[in-house]
Amino acid sequence: MKTDWRKSSRSGAINDEACVEVAELIHGVGIRDSKDPEGGRLTVSGDAFGSLLRRIKDGALDRA
Repeated sequence: MKTDWRKSSRSGAINDEACVEVAELIHGVGIRDSKDPEGGRLTVSGDAFGSLLRRIKDGALDRA
């Protein structure tokens, strides 16, 4: 089964150096570095991914 990886619609030429890709998997959500698609990957549950997105949107992970 082919995995469909996708980048954020906000990714563009300016942000290409710092993109991650995500994919819906049978057992969760896959996350990988777009610059190294054959490198390491992280798989998290759908709930954990949703929590991560909420924290990002809330600014909880912004660098000071």
